Amino acid sequence: MQGTLAGYLVSILIAAAIGWLLGGFNGGIVSVRLLKHKDIREFGSGNAGLTNVLRCFGKGCGIVTLIIDLGKGALAMALSELICKRLNWAPLAEGNGAGRDFRWLCYVAAAFVVLGHVFPVWHGFRGGKGVLVGVSVFLVINPLTFLILMSIFGLILWRSKYVSLASCIATACVIPVTVLLEHFMRGVCWRSTALYTLLIAVAAFLIIWSHRENLRRLAAGTERKIGEHRKT
Repeated sequence: MQGTLAGYLVSILIAAAIGWLLGGFNGGIVSVRLLKHKDIREFGSGNAGLTNVLRCFGKGCGIVTLIIDLGKGALAMALSELICKRLNWAPLAEGNGAGRDFRWLCYVAAAFVVLGHVFPVWHGFRGGKGVLVGVSVFLVINPLTFLILMSIFGLILWRSKYVSLASCIATACVIPVTVLLEHFMRGVCWRSTALYTLLIAVAAFLIIWSHRENLRRLAAGTERKIGEHRKT
């Protein structure tokens, strides 16, 4: 099925299934259930993310959460690319017309691993906000993308003291950063660059959408700054 429509469709389904199923293993939920026999979604802010895990259950659960949520993004993309590359069903021409590019399947897996994290099939479709798994996705796709986004995150956090605001702005910046790095630095053709950007934009949208309550609180001026205690 090399280069056929069926080959591309099956490859997309493979990458999407791997991403969504692995993304569904939420690190916060799994770690707290294993170590504390509780549901993190019933404590603190109710979010199944690293920050809430650390606040409510400490560093042990936090470390396990970190390992799972960082690892699953990298694993999903690596497996998707490896399987489809071995099958050789869905190659794209690289920017210079030579060689074969299977990296686009990493972007497919990336979108679905974030989707699986936000709507985990294994945990009643109630997951986290996707920031940590997004970090792993951006790191694997292009380490320079990761460094640029983390720099933006750090700058916004330093100036505003709002973690949610810094997360959303840095996540939104992945779209222009992907265009710049893929086309102008790696020499990827515009067609592939547009595909990569569209797929990573899906992941970025999911992460920002999952912060909708934080954005409402920011607009209302009630969002907590870093280090600020909850008012009683």
